[in-house]
Amino acid sequence: MINIQSIQIKDHYALINNMMEQLHLSEKAFFPKTATWESIASNYMQHVIEMQETCGGTCLLAYAGDKPAGFIFAYPEEPDDSRIEDYTGNTLYVSDGYVADEFRRQGIYRMLNEELERIYVAIGVRRIVRYTLANNHRMQRFLASEKYEPVRLVYEKWLT
Repeated sequence: MINIQSIQIKDHYALINNMMEQLHLSEKAFFPKTATWESIASNYMQHVIEMQETCGGTCLLAYAGDKPAGFIFAYPEEPDDSRIEDYTGNTLYVSDGYVADEFRRQGIYRMLNEELERIYVAIGVRRIVRYTLANNHRMQRFLASEKYEPVRLVYEKWLT
């Protein structure tokens, strides 16, 4: 049985830090230019805590029995005058999500995502923005199955 709880990251710092590290290692496998977790962990963890505390962010933690299985984190971005889209409401930015290897392919990420969407739809958010790496085809398939659509592509050129 999967149980999903809303948590404060600062109260579960070690657990979320560990899961973020695993997420980061996974991303590094897709994109080798990703910085080492050790070099960014402190600042990044402080950033997500700040986004949770000051921007109304939500961290959902999934348990399989009594074992932490995965998490998802998102926060609303306030609209400003620099937007080029017609949409004028708050946008939810899903910044991080992870399910431990032993719990994958059980629908846990889907459950986390559905609960996150339910929370924010209830308070009026109608637009959700997510990023994934171009070669993370599994996440792209998941997002397509949940009716997310690619809107912009980011092209990079690394100068040496």
